[in-house]
Amino acid sequence: MRILLALFCAFVSGTALAQDAAALRSRHAALQEQLAQNPFGRPMHVESSTSSGAHKGEIYAVIDKPYSVVAPALSRPAHWCDILALQVNVKRCSASDDTLAAFITRKPREPVDSAHRVDFRFQLATAKADYLHVALRSRTGPVGTRDYEIVLEAAPLDSGRTFMHMSYAYTLGSMARLAMDAYLAGAGRDKVGFSVVDRLPDGRPVHVDGVRGVVERNAMRYYLAVEAHLESQTLETRLRHWYAATARYPQLRETVGLDEYVQMKRREASAALAG
Repeated sequence: MRILLALFCAFVSGTALAQDAAALRSRHAALQEQLAQNPFGRPMHVESSTSSGAHKGEIYAVIDKPYSVVAPALSRPAHWCDILALQVNVKRCSASDDTLAAFITRKPREPVDSAHRVDFRFQLATAKADYLHVALRSRTGPVGTRDYEIVLEAAPLDSGRTFMHMSYAYTLGSMARLAMDAYLAGAGRDKVGFSVVDRLPDGRPVHVDGVRGVVERNAMRYYLAVEAHLESQTLETRLRHWYAATARYPQLRETVGLDEYVQMKRREASAALAG
């Protein structure tokens, strides 16, 4: 099931992309309450939706980095290979001018020769002085899934801060629905996402579960990989930053420890260079 969860997916429903800097900043203004009052301890907001087999998660966040740093760091396919490869079960990624090939295993400890190859088309839709819009798309995936896409928008708020919006979604076919149902009845039964859907009598939050929980967890994993990439251009620092960021949230804790994760990624990077 993890191979399904790890893939990028299609923008298929819900709030439309802003399409320009003014619209994205308007979205920022509309989310002021959510960005100021949330459990993340930082200006961040998570949304999710499901409709007729289509599932989407969205992350909105303000980061303390200038747009002049953010935009160049996210505007090339190779940059996104670095981002994808931070995930525990993405074993290899190669990039060309407008495509990425990601090799993704079902479980973190499986070798690359057991991985499923997913080919993404990279599109730099807009790269202006005040607005970035990039997308990765793949029409097909494993276990009956289709129409994958990750879309990221960014715009400057001031000289030192950038507002980012990342959408992540996928469509499930009949086979994929069966696989998802099996996962949610087994290993994913007690796992939750980030959106608060209710409160217990003592005030404790009840978080969204099921498919929305799945898409929120994975949207957050990839968003935190974007931030890790922005923090450092060295593999070692990126790995440690991403692992520490995911470890802050019980929803995202991995089955491999930090040392094993770092060693695994070092080996994968060396194998990719040798190959």
